Amino acid sequence: MTIDIDKIESVLPQTQCGLCGYGGCRPYAEAMFHRQAPINRCPPGGIAVLQQLSELLAQDPTPFIAEMQQKPFAVAKIREAECIGCTKCIQACPVDAIIGSGKMLHSILRFECTGCELCIAPCPVDCIEMEILPERGYDPVKAKERYYQRQHRLTTKARPQNLRATDEHSRATDERPRGVTKDKKAEILAAVARAKAKRRTGL
Repeated sequence: MTIDIDKIESVLPQTQCGLCGYGGCRPYAEAMFHRQAPINRCPPGGIAVLQQLSELLAQDPTPFIAEMQQKPFAVAKIREAECIGCTKCIQACPVDAIIGSGKMLHSILRFECTGCELCIAPCPVDCIEMEILPERGYDPVKAKERYYQRQHRLTTKARPQNLRATDEHSRATDERPRGVTKDKKAEILAAVARAKAKRRTGL
């Protein structure tokens, strides 16, 4: 059987969480292909993925099992009353499983969320939590498609090539009003202050 990076990547759960120490499932698959990474660095995949990788790469899984960390499947959940609509979680989600717009409530698509937890740290008000589920709810193939669609969108989203922005124009653009009212700004600052107080008290 011919082994290639695509086959190795297809075994991985496509959470794109980075817990393996690499930027996503593809870089980890490449590292395993070149024997630069062990096969037990995927906590979301657990023992099941470890055994599949061992068969695919013809490696004995026994030495890796003791160091294998398994991670229960969970999905992210936004506490709606605390969301300030900052969009930071949307920017962090690798599979576009969060919808919403600036200064409006965000929502997580439950059956698209891969449980990567990458949306938690950027949230300035700590309003995102993980809910453990008995089984995986998302489709890895679809998650992979959403991941690459997002990567393509981010890399191709650029200003028209025939326009040249002068330094003066760039500075003027940077100095434009952002459209956030004083009341909304005060509300956001208050929410951030509450989150910081919560972290200090541990509540």
